[in-house]
This record gives sequence, structure tokens and C-alpha cells, in this order.
Amino acid sequence: MPQLLRKPPRIKVLEAIGCLGDGRLKTIGDVCAEVVSSRGDKRYKVVVLPDNRVYSSDNGTRLKGYIGYPIIAFLMEKGVIPIDREVMKAMTGIPWKDLNEKYRRYAIVESIVVRRAERMGVRREIIYDYINIVLKKLGLMKLYYDETLENYECG
Repeated sequence: MPQLLRKPPRIKVLEAIGCLGDGRLKTIGDVCAEVVSSRGDKRYKVVVLPDNRVYSSDNGTRLKGYIGYPIIAFLMEKGVIPIDREVMKAMTGIPWKDLNEKYRRYAIVESIVVRRAERMGVRREIIYDYINIVLKKLGLMKLYYDETLENYECG
């Protein structure tokens, strides 16, 4: 039975757009994608069906029950979620996994990457507004995790 996914932690919006900026998402047909982790050592299968059933092999989606960054990145790539090019540029080249492991608190990592973006000329208000827009859109979508899609044939 598919489970309704929760909205993700705020940082996952930034990880998703950074993933696109880094070119780590490969679309496979209309409903599938593969995402390479920020370290390059893992690959996540992503499936998003028109009936709002989704699958992603990342831990946030599978184990923690929220919409993981690979799903968000794919929805951005498909045009379902808006992309802010300025925010995307500011979120590229960030070692997400290393920062998350080092600081163990998403709020600290968010603060670090936002300060970095400000040094690049992107105001924090722009980043926060973008996060809020994406989270609002995700909350309205009602995505359901379906583990049987792990075996979905992507082509």
C-alpha cells in the first residue's frame, strides 16, 4: 500500500537544485531518472508516475518517509516544480553529504550554504522565498511512496 510522503526538510530543496546545477540527474524516459550522489559514490533510481505514485532509492524517501531530493530534482527537471537559475548556480559544487555528516544538523548546513550563496551575490531572501515556493508546491502534490516501483522497467 503506497504511503503518503511528508514534505522534506528545507535543505533538500537546495540539494535538489544543486543536483541539477551539478548535472547529476539523467532522465530516462518520461517517468524515470537516475541521480548520482554529491560524492559520486551512489546512484538513486527515481520513478514518478502520473498518478502521484513515486519511488526513489534514497534514504530520506525510503526510510524517513519524506520527499527526497532525487524526486524533487526530477520534478524540477520535468517542469513540475519551478527552477530559479540564480539559486541553482549558487547551490552547485556543494559537498552535501560531507557537510551533512560533519555538522549533523540541516539548519547548520543550510546556514553555511546560504552564506556561501550571499558571497556569490545571491540574497538570502531570494533563497528562502524559493524554498517556501517549492515546499508549498510539494505539499499540494500529495506524492505516495510505492516500493513496488523499485522494479519498474524504465527502458
